[in-house]
Amino acid sequence: MRYNAKGEMPFLDHLEELRWRIFKAGGSFVLAAIVGFVIVHYLHVTRFLVRPAAPYLPDGKLTVLDPLTPFFFEIKLAIIIGILLAFPIILFQLWSFLSPALEKREKRIIVPALYMGLVLFGVGVSLAYFIALPISLKFLYSFQTDTANWMIGMNEYLSFVIRLLLSFGIIFELPVVIMILASLGLVTPKFLREKRRHAIVISTVVAAIMSPGDAMTVTFLMMFPLIILYEISIWLAVFVRKKPEIESGDAGVPPTDPPEGAVQAG
Repeated sequence: MRYNAKGEMPFLDHLEELRWRIFKAGGSFVLAAIVGFVIVHYLHVTRFLVRPAAPYLPDGKLTVLDPLTPFFFEIKLAIIIGILLAFPIILFQLWSFLSPALEKREKRIIVPALYMGLVLFGVGVSLAYFIALPISLKFLYSFQTDTANWMIGMNEYLSFVIRLLLSFGIIFELPVVIMILASLGLVTPKFLREKRRHAIVISTVVAAIMSPGDAMTVTFLMMFPLIILYEISIWLAVFVRKKPEIESGDAGVPPTDPPEGAVQAG
């Protein structure tokens, strides 16, 4: 890479670096999607996703109306797993491109926040699979009547589950987003507290939009974590905003100039 006298990279070199970063990120996704297909097909990931609904299904199996449905769903699932597997590499490429423009203090906040984001995504997906999904299925199954058989199509059910898992994983990234915005000075704890009522309304709307289908149960199950995560985000913003003051050592240091009107010796 070439640098000018100020240590800055020329614009065309920035474009060249961006091109290679995108190429590497895209290549990692393709390889990860291939690995994802192997995982889905040979480790029977579909069975794992169907397990929560098995008690409500005839013989514990979903209904297939099109012979191509299982194949195309495995492709779809492989792409999703490929994105998740390649995400750390994609994030690294993005970070390598943007980090030179960030200050050292911002890097010390953002890097741990990104690692925390990976953990929170896993927590959100686990909460959806082990708690939200069983509760939703039980609630929906309670409306079954004697005049109809509850037959669930494979594509409809698995799409419902995937959207539910990803939605919970995404909403659990809220503290990370707030933490990064606070470190960049774009939001403050005071602003977040003042907008708490607005946040509750927005959380309800977001939960309704991200809920798969018309499942109101999922909307309520998603809304409560959003509100709790917003409160956690406020405390994280307080921590992020206070940290620069502590590191700079300015807090608690008495002024060097005497107050106006003070009598000076000599």
